[in-house]
Amino acid sequence: MNGISRKITWTATVLVPFNTGVSTNQARSGALMAVGSMASVQLGLAIAVTLIADIGVEGAAWLRLAWAGLLFLVIVRPRRAAFTRTSFLTCVLLGGVTAAITLLFMAALDRIPLGTASALEFLGPLAVAVARGQGRDRLVWPGLAAVGVVLLTQPWSGAVDPVGVAYALGAAVCWGGYILLTQRVGDQVAGINGLAVSMPVAGLVATLAVGPAVIERMTPQILLIGLGLAVLLPMVPFALELMALRRLTTAAFGTLMSLEPAFAMVVGFVVLHQVPGAFGMLGICLVVSAGIGAARTGARTVSVPVELG
Repeated sequence: MNGISRKITWTATVLVPFNTGVSTNQARSGALMAVGSMASVQLGLAIAVTLIADIGVEGAAWLRLAWAGLLFLVIVRPRRAAFTRTSFLTCVLLGGVTAAITLLFMAALDRIPLGTASALEFLGPLAVAVARGQGRDRLVWPGLAAVGVVLLTQPWSGAVDPVGVAYALGAAVCWGGYILLTQRVGDQVAGINGLAVSMPVAGLVATLAVGPAVIERMTPQILLIGLGLAVLLPMVPFALELMALRRLTTAAFGTLMSLEPAFAMVVGFVVLHQVPGAFGMLGICLVVSAGIGAARTGARTVSVPVELG
């Protein structure tokens, strides 16, 4: 070609088969990534709650998403060749859903405790686990997790703000969609390029929705805290969840997310001094058991997108 060497790059999907031992390791590594994500999320949320008095729930949500979107763009620098038209549109849709989860959940935190909000939000992953599960485990582990969530939430107490509950349930619906879309993006787009599109979209949606109302309340100190917070939530957890969903079925991942209310209660106790009762402790035990059970049987045959050139 006139002495000019041309490099051709495309994306291929490699199906990775597993034997029993590899499958177990795959499930274990995916579970550890999911657990690391949950720990980062709850610690980040606890810190975000402390900002609400200064910039409101909308400001705390917007600050995290805006910083995360900018950081992903700068660090990853996604290339057009990494996407097909379908995968790019899926990433854009994921970004919109991500923004909705964050804004709705932060609005819930303004009205109900962190542990309760996380427990209600978990109903989204639980629905995915039941809908996408197979065989006996389809109902066993999600069912056990559901009982634990009820004990954590204690709806019979009548002390929960109904508007806060509505926000948390809205976040639950979005979280179910987020799980399905994240796995699809992870299968279609190599590395974390998908997040380098979805997170800027999430930041843009949040800016359009609430940015003008909160920007004037920003100070250099709050902006700096927001930068650190964006790394803790959502950059690290979303990247870990993307990789976990390449290794776990959506049913297993959805059930494993039952650990999040337990993390929320522990972080709420340590950071926010929200003391759990006896029912809450029993609920933690049940959701931990369900999460372990789901993780043991949740490996999937992975479609790994790789760049060839």
